[in-house]
Amino acid sequence: MELAKALAHRAVVLDGGMSTALELAGHDLSDELWSARLLLTDPDAVRAAHLAFYRAGAEVAITASYQASFSGFARRGISEAETTRLLRSSVELARSAASEVDGPRWVAASVGPYGAVLADGSEYRGRYGLSRQELIRFHAPRVSTLCEAGPDVLAIETIPDVDEAEAVLEVVRGSGVPVWLSYTVRGDRTCAGQPLEEAFAVAAGVDEVIAVGVNCCAPQDVANAVAVAGRVSGLPVVVYPNSGEQWDAEARTWSGDGAGFAASAEGWVGGGARLVGGCCRTGPAAIAVLAEGLRR
Repeated sequence: MELAKALAHRAVVLDGGMSTALELAGHDLSDELWSARLLLTDPDAVRAAHLAFYRAGAEVAITASYQASFSGFARRGISEAETTRLLRSSVELARSAASEVDGPRWVAASVGPYGAVLADGSEYRGRYGLSRQELIRFHAPRVSTLCEAGPDVLAIETIPDVDEAEAVLEVVRGSGVPVWLSYTVRGDRTCAGQPLEEAFAVAAGVDEVIAVGVNCCAPQDVANAVAVAGRVSGLPVVVYPNSGEQWDAEARTWSGDGAGFAASAEGWVGGGARLVGGCCRTGPAAIAVLAEGLRR
């Protein structure tokens, strides 16, 4: 079944944070390529992370291509041909893991923001100083390559800025590949400061978009975003926030309690969310609790 058709009938469970699953398995991600490095050095670890989430109850796996790009790999001396292979492999690894579990499973090819490639936190600020055409030139080769790999959907995710959202949507327009558009937000605005009404409205008229919403944000910011996204777009809503723990940059550690993350999901679904999962600090155990709660 196509994912869009499934969303018309029920909520679908997304996976959690790929980096979290890899770190729980003992992998060091202190690298500017982040989890994308393992596409090159340890693809079996990426496949194992997808399988762990599927077995936990996730129905959609988001590929490890969030921080993968032609420019990022080029800085490591990796050729365009090899980068193409790595991007395609991100979809193939998720698809291979799906073959080991029963029931409907979908693969979402991650298209992260330009700022992720800079590895300096600018994906949480936006406003890169690039023109729309420059952003289109950055995103187009990766989007084209991922589309050719045959995912079920493109996850345009963690977008901080309406300008970048418009650029990526211009790239995917006419591709025929389903897309969800997900912003990272603070309160009732994007991380670049634009109102959510403006942010979700840009999806209008793009036939490929099957859902809009938020990810990589605080759980307490989700409920309002669900209401605004549904009202403005008329589309199913996608949400996958962080666990709720806080990162202490000075101490380089996480603090707080992420236990309430899954408990909030029922309210999000009641408000109109149809694709529900987790982002940073949500591993397979958190997704198992989420999936069980939604089944009940």
